[in-house]
Amino acid sequence: MEIPELRIGNLVADLPIVQGGMGVRVSRAPLAAAVANEGGIGTISTLGLADLDLRGEEFYTKSKEALTNEIRYAKSLTKGHIAVNIMGVIANANDVIRTSVEEGLKIIVYGAGLPMKLPEIVPEKDVCLLPIVSSPRAATLILRYWMNKYKRFPAGFILEGPLAGGHLGFSHEELSRIEDFKLSKLLQQVLEAIRPFEAKIGQKIPVITAGGVYTGKDIADNLLAGASGVQMGTRFVCTDECSVSDAFKQAYLDAKKEDIGIIHSPVGLPGRAIRNKFILKVEEDGKQKVRCNYQCLTVCKLEEAHYCIANVLLNSYAGDVDNGLIFCGQNAYRVDKIVSVKELIGELKTEMQHSLQSALVEAIPVAEPV
Repeated sequence: MEIPELRIGNLVADLPIVQGGMGVRVSRAPLAAAVANEGGIGTISTLGLADLDLRGEEFYTKSKEALTNEIRYAKSLTKGHIAVNIMGVIANANDVIRTSVEEGLKIIVYGAGLPMKLPEIVPEKDVCLLPIVSSPRAATLILRYWMNKYKRFPAGFILEGPLAGGHLGFSHEELSRIEDFKLSKLLQQVLEAIRPFEAKIGQKIPVITAGGVYTGKDIADNLLAGASGVQMGTRFVCTDECSVSDAFKQAYLDAKKEDIGIIHSPVGLPGRAIRNKFILKVEEDGKQKVRCNYQCLTVCKLEEAHYCIANVLLNSYAGDVDNGLIFCGQNAYRVDKIVSVKELIGELKTEMQHSLQSALVEAIPVAEPV
C-alpha cells in the first residue's frame, strides 16, 4: 500500500507529514527546508526571530527583516513546500502574514486564536490558509463565518490534541480530563462537523492531526482514521538540521516521562514543557523581574507575568537551559538519539508503510472454504 500524498488546496506534498512550527527559533530555515526536501511540508516559526534587546518599532521592523531573510534562505535550500506558523496573539501578526505572502509562500498556518479576519489579510486565493483548532466547535465557527462573509473556506485544518508541546488550546480543567479529549476522539468529531460544509462546497477539507504523533504507526493510525496528514514537532527537535543548541537537544535526550508537565504560561495559556531547573526555580521563588521593551504578545499580562517567555525560550535556544523554558510534546522522553531529517523520515516511512500494509491485509476478507 502506497503512502498517500497530502493535498492542500492546489498543493500536493509527497508525504502526509507537516513539520510543526516551533518558536522561539526552533523551526528555522534549515529544518523546514530539510523536511521539504524529503517530500513533507517544512514550517518556519515566525516567533522571536529578531533581537529581543531592540526597542519599540525597531523590534517590529527587524522582525520583518529577519523573517524575510529566513524565508529566502529556506527557498534557496529547497524547491519543496514551505509554510509559516503564526501566532495570532503576536502584536505584529498581520505584518508577519503579509510579509510571508509577499515572499511567495503559499501556506499560512495560524494558531493561538480564531482567525476570523484572516481572509481579509490574505485575499489571494492561491494561498492555503490552515487554522489550528482543538475542537469541532472552533472548526465550525471558522467555516461558517468565512463562508458567509468571504465566500471562502480554509484549505484545511490542523487539529491539535492535548498531548502537543508548547501552548495548548485546552484549559487546565480540560487537561485534567485528558482522556475526554483524545486526538482520535477529536478527529471523529471534527470530521463529522465539517462534513456538511464539504457537501455544500463539493470539496474535501483536509484535517491534519497533531499532538502525540510520534511513530510511523501513529501516522498510519491517524490516516486510517480519516486524517489527511499529521503535524509533528517533537520528533524534529533532535535532528542535525534543527537550529537549537546542543544543550536544548540534550534536555530532550535526558528527559524522563515524569519530567514533562503542564505549566501556566505568561500569555495566560497552559503549556507543556520539561520541568527543568528553571521551572522548579520559578515555582519556588515566584515572580522574576520582567523587563519589556515592547509587548510582542498582545495577551501577555506584564504585571502578572512571572517571567518574559520570549527571553527564557531564547535562553534555551542559545544553550542556557538552566535559565530557560523548554517546550516539548508529551512524547519527548522517548527521543533517544540525534539523527538527520533524512534518516528520521526514512524511519517514519518504513514504519508507516508496514502499518498501512498490515491494515490492508487485515481488511481483506478471507474466503470461506468450499
